[in-house]
Amino acid sequence: MRVTMRKLSMLVLITVLMITAFTMNGTAVQGASIEVEAESAIVVDANTGKILYEKESDLKLPPASMTKMMTEYLVLEAISNGDISWDTTTQISDYAYWLSSDNTFSGIGLTQAKDYTVRELYEAMAIISDNGTTVALAELVAGSEGEFVNMMNEKAEEMGLTEYKFVNASGLSNSDLGEYHPEGTEPNADNLLSARSSALLAYHLINDHPEVLEISSMTTSELDGHTLENWNRMLPSWNNDNFAQFAYEGVDGLKTGHTDAAGYCFTGTAQQGDRRLITVVMKTDSEEKRFQETKKLMEYGFSQFESSELFPAGYQIEDQATLPIAKGKDKQVNIATAEPFTSMIASGEEELYSVEYDIDEELLAEDGRLEAPIESGEKVGEAVLVYAGETDYGYIDENGGGQRVDLVTTSGVEKANWFMLSMGAIGNFFSGLFSTVVDFFKGLFS
Repeated sequence: MRVTMRKLSMLVLITVLMITAFTMNGTAVQGASIEVEAESAIVVDANTGKILYEKESDLKLPPASMTKMMTEYLVLEAISNGDISWDTTTQISDYAYWLSSDNTFSGIGLTQAKDYTVRELYEAMAIISDNGTTVALAELVAGSEGEFVNMMNEKAEEMGLTEYKFVNASGLSNSDLGEYHPEGTEPNADNLLSARSSALLAYHLINDHPEVLEISSMTTSELDGHTLENWNRMLPSWNNDNFAQFAYEGVDGLKTGHTDAAGYCFTGTAQQGDRRLITVVMKTDSEEKRFQETKKLMEYGFSQFESSELFPAGYQIEDQATLPIAKGKDKQVNIATAEPFTSMIASGEEELYSVEYDIDEELLAEDGRLEAPIESGEKVGEAVLVYAGETDYGYIDENGGGQRVDLVTTSGVEKANWFMLSMGAIGNFFSGLFSTVVDFFKGLFS
């Protein structure tokens, strides 16, 4: 009896331990959370645009010099299009000179009647956030800052930013610019961005122009005999003991910002292995706090999520592996995903993902069939990754509708020759005739 009770006690103890372990693991996956001391914040997977965490991310706030990310994008786009090059030179207007001569505006003191290269101006803008060089680049690209502001807002709409307003290229308040505020904008207006839109802008900047990280990861640069120090104190390449507390593995960008109205803001990005995160904090209360809270966001993203190939290329939904074919030598064709589905997921949540097909209805006839001839690898729609978990923040690029890959045919189907098509038509005719006759006689006796 004692042996039996001892065995029973051991069994109960093992069961309790197993349940406790499962619960703790479940808490680590589902219940892990963070408290961020910022008015607005977000964490995004830079590869897919998937949102891993957000706090009031749709709230529009002044972004200060994070505005310059759009200026950077348009300059890099102009270089990519061949409109300008890194070696293109320009001189400093009265407006840009005035801004640069005021150190309260991060001015570094530019010289008029001197040729500056785009590269020199860009580094000063990206690294030390100089406003005069920012205006000089805007004027070079668009002719005037007013026209450049129009380009900024048009590009924001094209990118799918949902909460934004650009009124100048630098991120200062128009009230600071006085008579120089851009034509067509209100004299007291501020740029506005949400954390979500800031992250989406950074997402496009990094993926469309990855060379941006070559400069944003530089700790220092030189211009006119001045050493320019990067405001991003989280760069691990800093050789500065004062910044060691902020350094974080893999950080290589992206843009800080500060005004009285905006507080201390930071759009950061870090690469670890095959994972890259984009983080945004807006309106923190100190320079130190914006980096501390960013570090918190990055640690959360990298520790709680892993990059996983959920479905391989060539994946087929078991009962939807084929599409019917009209006028072909074969009656159907196999379809499969052209690329794998890889995503940042919480540990242990692999089983919560599935795939759905979105067939291009314009390719189908009224009877729902594809018409031959069909080539192998022909796109017939898209496969969509679906998540069935409890916490789903979605994607920053809502226009994309989440993660999608092309759905393609895995073989070709030739068009049937005229004889086979004729035989098929005759068969269909008699089949239809027979059905009509059968229905007629059924009607007589019903």
